[in-house]
Amino acid sequence: MKALLLLVAGIGGLIETLAPRSVVRVWTEALYRNAGEAEPRNWVYVAARAEGAVVVLAALVGLYRVATAENDESVGDGAEDALDAIDAVGE
Repeated sequence: MKALLLLVAGIGGLIETLAPRSVVRVWTEALYRNAGEAEPRNWVYVAARAEGAVVVLAALVGLYRVATAENDESVGDGAEDALDAIDAVGE
């Protein structure tokens, strides 16, 4: 289950990294009533691409830790580690 969650997060981050304009457009339409009037600034696409790259990196680190854990309980939850890595970058 951990690996599946990390894989889905990684794929989402990859999509956001490769197509930030599409992701921003989808989120804008989902969040605003008058999405046609909203025009994001250029830095929004750069930020979306950077966020996607961080999510992909965190997912890869989490997947690596899950794959190399060998049923060791002291390693911890790979998803929590990935989320902690994302939070650390945001601070």
